[in-house]
Amino acid sequence: MAEKVHNVLFLCTGNSARSILAESILARAGAGRFLAYSAGSYPTGRVNPHALALLEQLGHPTGSLRSKSWDEFARPEAPIMDFVFTVCDRAAGEVCPIWPGQPVSAHWPLPDPATFQGPEAETRAHFREVYRQIERRVGAFVSLPLAALDRLSLESHLDRIGATSPQDV
Repeated sequence: MAEKVHNVLFLCTGNSARSILAESILARAGAGRFLAYSAGSYPTGRVNPHALALLEQLGHPTGSLRSKSWDEFARPEAPIMDFVFTVCDRAAGEVCPIWPGQPVSAHWPLPDPATFQGPEAETRAHFREVYRQIERRVGAFVSLPLAALDRLSLESHLDRIGATSPQDV
């Protein structure tokens, strides 16, 4: 019997960088097992050009990426989410969106590279670092034996992935 394909939504405020990066990373790492989506509670309306450039440089398809509202995923015809991850940095005072319903959810605090102020080379390096943090967390997520875990065990694993220092994931 074929394994269930899980719908995963990454949420942040602007849906211009972190959630877009996470969507792209999971689309590649979880191909065939996961369908990745991203959205924002207050979308900027455009994907950050540094995020797009980095994804293109790393061979991710970018043609369908866009900054969108989470309202698109609250409509009756929208896919039902199995997992929802918030990727906001509460330490920076961001308000993370809360997703209603029953998906398994977790918070992965990540700095917003779109707000980084600095020279071009440092900005690119900051985006690469956030990409690396997301890639490690997504890698840990896709390696979980989902079918063998009950909801509480799964949430516990996801919380540990989010709380762990990105170097340790």
